[in-house]
Amino acid sequence: MRYRASRSPLTWLGGLLVLYLVAPVVAFLIRLGGSSDRGFNTPGLWSALEVSASCATIATILVTLFGVPLAYWLAHSRGWAARVIGILVQLPLALPPVMSGIVLIYLVGPYTALGQFFNGGLTDSVAGVIIAQSFVASPFLIIAARSAFAAIDPALDDLAATLGHRPLARFFRVSLRVAAPGIRAGMLLTFLRAIGEYGATVLVAYHPYTLPVFTYVQFSSTGIPTTQAPTALALGIAAAVLVLSQLRRPVRLKATAELPSPQPPQPATPTIVSFDLDVTVATFRLQLSHRAMSHRIAIVGPSGAGKSITLRSLAGLMGPAAGAVCYGSDPVSAVPTEARHVGYVPQSAGLFPNRTVWQQLLFATDADPRLAAWWLETLHLDGLQDRRPDEMSGGQQQRVSLARALSHRPRLVLLDEPFSGLDAPVRDELRREFRRLQNETGLSTVLVTHDPEEAAMLADEILVIADGRLLQAGPRSEVYNRPASPQVAKLLGIQNLAHGVVAAPGAITAGTVRITVTTAGLAVGQEILWCIRPDHIAIHERGQYQAIVVDAVDIGTLIMLTVRLSGGPELQIRTADAAALSAGDPCQIDLNPGAITLWPASAEAGPQQVREGSLNR
Repeated sequence: MRYRASRSPLTWLGGLLVLYLVAPVVAFLIRLGGSSDRGFNTPGLWSALEVSASCATIATILVTLFGVPLAYWLAHSRGWAARVIGILVQLPLALPPVMSGIVLIYLVGPYTALGQFFNGGLTDSVAGVIIAQSFVASPFLIIAARSAFAAIDPALDDLAATLGHRPLARFFRVSLRVAAPGIRAGMLLTFLRAIGEYGATVLVAYHPYTLPVFTYVQFSSTGIPTTQAPTALALGIAAAVLVLSQLRRPVRLKATAELPSPQPPQPATPTIVSFDLDVTVATFRLQLSHRAMSHRIAIVGPSGAGKSITLRSLAGLMGPAAGAVCYGSDPVSAVPTEARHVGYVPQSAGLFPNRTVWQQLLFATDADPRLAAWWLETLHLDGLQDRRPDEMSGGQQQRVSLARALSHRPRLVLLDEPFSGLDAPVRDELRREFRRLQNETGLSTVLVTHDPEEAAMLADEILVIADGRLLQAGPRSEVYNRPASPQVAKLLGIQNLAHGVVAAPGAITAGTVRITVTTAGLAVGQEILWCIRPDHIAIHERGQYQAIVVDAVDIGTLIMLTVRLSGGPELQIRTADAAALSAGDPCQIDLNPGAITLWPASAEAGPQQVREGSLNR
């Protein structure tokens, strides 16, 4: 049986509150409908309405003009000054309105310095009404706008910077546009609070009458009957404003005109990066220095290693204090992000809301429409140019992010785990496409990833980092073939890592198993660590080493085996020739001595020079 919300006690409790809120309004409307003298002809009523509405409108405009920049600053500031100001701007919410009026008199009263400067014109005037309304209503806009700005993904501002937009342009074209719904809600609350303000207004500007002050005067002199008209007008204005706020004009994005003729990118001059970074974020410190030899590098490491901070530093998003960065022979440490001419692809697609695919591609200040059309076609996005982000799949969004980064001929493309959030088939397809684009267009790229397979596929040079430090760097084959330490081997996804002892020149023991391997530079009796890749272990009917199958998993194209050497450790094997094996079966395996890497056991604590062996990848 389906649960019905209407039968919940919570629903009934909520209904009682709704009844309490609605009942007085209904009672008033009934009384209004049956009354013969509602007070609509009372002198001063319509002028009071005009004063309230016009002053509330002006107050809302002024609060918006000054409050939105303040809210933006509060949303992006973390210091003590921001906390103190954030509290101060909310004080009018905590003060009773009458007390707000008293506080304002100390500032704008006729005997204050400011009041005398304006010859007393700041009280008992329209200016006084606006001052009182603005003071009590401004927190509503500031709080709403601050929350809206704080909710914006910071990656959007970073992306706009990498696409050439300066801070003021990013505020208007990104932040203000994304925060607009929250700002509109704040403006609505500000207007309604301002038009209904009584306590502060009656002290600062008793004249000219606003609608609330007029209502109180009528109630004091003639009682209920003549207050019906101003109350009805106030209810009507509130209802009209609230209804209008709920109306949402459908977002109709202009369809893209005929796309320009695609033009492929011209062969690019390779950009080789070098850097010497020293960045501290909270308690994490990144110290990383490297001079690349290739224009396609990958930075590999676990989560929290400092990969993204490195990439942001290369883009200039961490500021000039991050350290020295060079693109080729050009120092760019002092160059702002918007002038570095880079393409940036974040972990999430980072697409701008309510912009079509075509608008995303042309968002860069120097985007080339013909090149954008080529990337649109090349990345299989043709036909999607009028779609918004929420109308596309994750893979399509990632393609758009990549096409946007490439549509303004970037000098260097920075990719922050761009495929990590995608399904395996989509991820594999995008990797292959990107590798093809690298080969065809000569892209200069820096990729950060925790996936060693992805790094091997998309880079010629590998940097392995952990805890903000460089563990090993070099050409792909060198790093994968000769990992500098067991830690590097683990980070490169090499699973078979075991302890052993040098038994004799050319042999080690692991448990009771004697394994043939080159041991040059290692003393007999020395404790060592050794590893061999799963795809470098062969299963033969007459293999050299006896083993038992612990587990066998058929993953479609390969069999993943876990075997235990007789008297030795467990090893992982990847092979296509073991379909008949299952858990518990005996088998014989061969370990290629040249595929085994050895380290002294002390290397487990950190990087050491590789002693011998190779790991071909």
